[in-house]
Amino acid sequence: MARKVLVVDDEKLIVKGIRYSLEQDGMEVEVAYDGRTALDMARERTYDIILLDVMLPELNGFEVCQMIREFSNVPIIMLTAKGDDMDKILGLEYGADDYITKPFNILEVKARIKAVMRRTKAKKEAPADPRTIVSGDMRIDLDGRRVFISGKEVNLTAKEFDLLELLITNPNKVYNRENLLNLVWGYDYPGDVRTVDVHVRRLREKIENNPSEPKYIHTKWGVGYFFQN
Repeated sequence: MARKVLVVDDEKLIVKGIRYSLEQDGMEVEVAYDGRTALDMARERTYDIILLDVMLPELNGFEVCQMIREFSNVPIIMLTAKGDDMDKILGLEYGADDYITKPFNILEVKARIKAVMRRTKAKKEAPADPRTIVSGDMRIDLDGRRVFISGKEVNLTAKEFDLLELLITNPNKVYNRENLLNLVWGYDYPGDVRTVDVHVRRLREKIENNPSEPKYIHTKWGVGYFFQN
C-alpha cells in the first residue's frame, strides 16, 4: 500500500517539487497551503507522515503541530528556516518528530521521511505490553500509551511518552543525554541533546506537581536523568 503524505507549505513551487519527487517514489501525496486547511485535513484523513512548514498563513506550523498532537501521533517533520535553532527547538517542543532546514535537498527530505517511518513501523510492530505501572499518584498504561495523574489523563506527545516509558521501566538508572537521544529518537536522528532537555522540561510540566522540585524525573547533575519511584 502506498504511503500517504501530507505536504504543508505556502510556497507552491516547493510543494510542487516535493510532491513530484515523492510521487516518483510511489507515495500518495496531498497538499495544503495554509495551517487551517492542514489541520482540517489531518482531522478528517489518515496520513503516514506530515511535512509541515513553520511559516504558514491562518495558523503557523507550531500551532498546527500542537493541535494535531491533541488527537494524533502521526509522524511530523517540520520545515524550518535555515540556521534558526529556535524554530527547531520549538518544533520539537510542540511534538514534531524531526525537522529539515530550508533550503533543502529533496534527497535529504526523502531520507528523513524513510528514517522516521522506519522508527514508527518498528514501534507499531513491537509486542504490546499490557502492563500498568503505578508510581505515587501516576498510573501509566503501557499498552494504551496513556498516562493518568490522580485519575486524570495527561496528554503526552509520542516522544514524551517514549521518554517517560524508558525511564519508568528502568527506575533509578541514570541515562546521559546522548543515550536518551539515541534510544528514544534513534541513532540516525540528526538533532542534538538539547532535544532531550526540552522534552524532559515539558514532561515535568505535565506530570510533576512542582516541576522545579520534581518527584519523578530527577537530574543527576553532570550525568543525566533518571526516574525515581
